[in-house]
Amino acid sequence: MGTRAWALLLVLCGTIFLEGIDVAMLAVAIPSIRADLDLSTNAAAWVISAYVLGYAGFTLLGGRAADLLGRRRMFLLWLTVFLTFSGLGGFATEGWMLIVARFVTGVSAAFMTPAALSLITTSYEEGPQRNKALLVFAGTGAGGFSLGLVIGGLLTQLGWRWVFFAPVLLAGAILIAAVRLIPAQTGGGRQDVADGRPQPRTTETAAADRETAADPETAADRETAVERETASDSETEAVRQAASDHHAAAGRQGFDFLGAVTAAGAMLLAAYAVIRLEHGLDGWQLTAGAAVAAGLLVAAFVVVERRSPAPLVRLGILRKASVVRADLGALLFVGAFFGFQFVVTLYLQELRGWSSLQTAIALVVMGCDAILAPTLTPRLVNRFGNGRVILGGFVLGIVAYGLFLPVGMDWTYAAMFPTLLISGIAFALAYGPLTIAATDGVTESEQGLAGGLLNTATQFGAALGISAVTAVYGLASSPGSDPESTLSAFRTALIVPVVMVTLGALLSSFGLRGGRGRRVAGVTAEASAGTGANPAQKSVS
Repeated sequence: MGTRAWALLLVLCGTIFLEGIDVAMLAVAIPSIRADLDLSTNAAAWVISAYVLGYAGFTLLGGRAADLLGRRRMFLLWLTVFLTFSGLGGFATEGWMLIVARFVTGVSAAFMTPAALSLITTSYEEGPQRNKALLVFAGTGAGGFSLGLVIGGLLTQLGWRWVFFAPVLLAGAILIAAVRLIPAQTGGGRQDVADGRPQPRTTETAAADRETAADPETAADRETAVERETASDSETEAVRQAASDHHAAAGRQGFDFLGAVTAAGAMLLAAYAVIRLEHGLDGWQLTAGAAVAAGLLVAAFVVVERRSPAPLVRLGILRKASVVRADLGALLFVGAFFGFQFVVTLYLQELRGWSSLQTAIALVVMGCDAILAPTLTPRLVNRFGNGRVILGGFVLGIVAYGLFLPVGMDWTYAAMFPTLLISGIAFALAYGPLTIAATDGVTESEQGLAGGLLNTATQFGAALGISAVTAVYGLASSPGSDPESTLSAFRTALIVPVVMVTLGALLSSFGLRGGRGRRVAGVTAEASAGTGANPAQKSVS
């Protein structure tokens, strides 16, 4: 990739890094916020939950808005909103102010992050170059979360309000760079920045343009190869054509307002139901009612989309097995990861008496994926295929969380270190390739939708993982329990992430047996060579 391509990627990765440190820093600062603002336990919990509710509730709508209203426009607009409300959160003097600020910040992230992801998938040519960009993007997000734990601990020592002000400075720098680097969309095509100049074109025409200038005969051979590749996958071609027709219809008919309302309502209620799982059986009627209402709105959404001449979501994308499998896999993997991290944090702080800063430094090794995702993972994907690397990540997750099940009262950090390190490696192997699989083969006009589906899955996964381990821990413990009973409750809660990654491994193995891990070698790899990618690399679908 050229200098401008890397610069654009760094700006887009800065967005996911910003989101990661924002969430992590707040998690560390909550005890100080609660004490300073005199918040109740329920209000303190809602400071965290409000962000998740806004993010999970609107990320599907946010992804589709990027497709229909413009990726650059949505990215810049909602990055500005994120910046503004993060700063307002730092001035909060009441709990409700902070909750509102966090909800709007979550909504802005729901629009901003899918836009950033779709900018990557439409700016970098499908194949090794795009895969590399997506792996860097995924690794940066995880690294931001891990570093955010440490940074949050340090900033909290200065004052919890700095946890809100610091992201404003970073977001401002990203916004200034984004205005200069993100090219305007023209004609709905790809904004290929590999050579430093935005050029709307497809993967095949990009390769053909370069070859025509160099050697007309080679160009003819390349065209034949592309036609042969396309003919070998008529199902994918049909899906792309249907998506293209849908996108054109959306442009003619206008925005599907009723679909947007029912989708947002369903996602908000579903997110609320998931968040309430942490209460266990306490108030189960409200939890069940929210879940039922969410289900009814989902049914209404499906009816609306089927009858709409220009639906918000083309339901056919949900019939693409690889996309659905990747989204479900991401939900399970992220849920297990965050659920495990949450239990470990409680174990270290509540049972072992470690400070928030000590805990953050101890967990920072889990951020090793920020280094491994863009360096090791691409090599493994190129050699073994996307599906096998994803499965390997799930298997390592089983090993990591399983090793922590017999955790003792006096475990040293050396005893915990293997689990923390392996879990970070597992994240590096699984999350980036899952991102690739969730967007691979999707037409450019629906890349925002694909990103929205993926981000919806990850947000629901994170909420589900944390809520599930909290509920199990609550059911397994009792008020005034002695340390040994509390430790036993922690061990019981740790079963949740083990079950989630095991289910994910089984799901991933179906993908391998289904034969969907084929390599797209010849044409795509050679086309990538013309844009500066490693010619030895191969795209894996």
